[in-house]
Amino acid sequence: MGVEQFLKDNNIPWNNLKIYKEAFTHPSYANERHKNARHYERLEFLGDAVLQLYVSRHIFNLYPNKPEGKLTTLRSKLVREESLARFARELKIGNYVYLGLGERNNGGANRDSVLANVFEALIGAVYSDLGEDEVLKILNRTIFKHVTDVDYDDITDYKTTLQELIQADSRKTVAYKLLEAKGPSNAPTFTISVMMGDICLGVGTGSSKKRAEQKAAKAALSKLAK
Repeated sequence: MGVEQFLKDNNIPWNNLKIYKEAFTHPSYANERHKNARHYERLEFLGDAVLQLYVSRHIFNLYPNKPEGKLTTLRSKLVREESLARFARELKIGNYVYLGLGERNNGGANRDSVLANVFEALIGAVYSDLGEDEVLKILNRTIFKHVTDVDYDDITDYKTTLQELIQADSRKTVAYKLLEAKGPSNAPTFTISVMMGDICLGVGTGSSKKRAEQKAAKAALSKLAK
């Protein structure tokens, strides 16, 4: 099934079909089959910024009495990898992603990191091609309707939990440092440490920087609990 069918199924008009094909193209597909093809990473960058803006504005208006810290926590839950992958599955994005053979055989079409990246890239493509109104239609069908879901309490945001714990005890903050990035572009592995000043609180490894940061924060919380 092609991207054009996805756009039709989801009632997304388009002017430039090429940009949507780019949004649905995994780096492995570009590397293995079409070395000159563009893949989703640039649109993912744009889509991430668009999501931050519109999700922030939505919850800012929805909860006029929530303090900044609560809004930040809610936004982080809504736009983190696992959440975006959930929204991508609601749109059946995995059925349309262009993947290299190795990535497809390894389950890339259902991997959270891939689905979240393509969701962000789709938002970037829609914003670039059609503008704000069409972006908001997609967000109303996905993120915005889940803002009040109690299920989000089951998604542990270890980074936010760690930051809140550190700030409750002092005015210090934590920072995340990339220690290593290895593997092919279609299956990278990142190792990241979470630092408080010169002190390493924990180390995590994952298939994306976001996932590695969450694992590092989880390791830090386990260490602090002891």
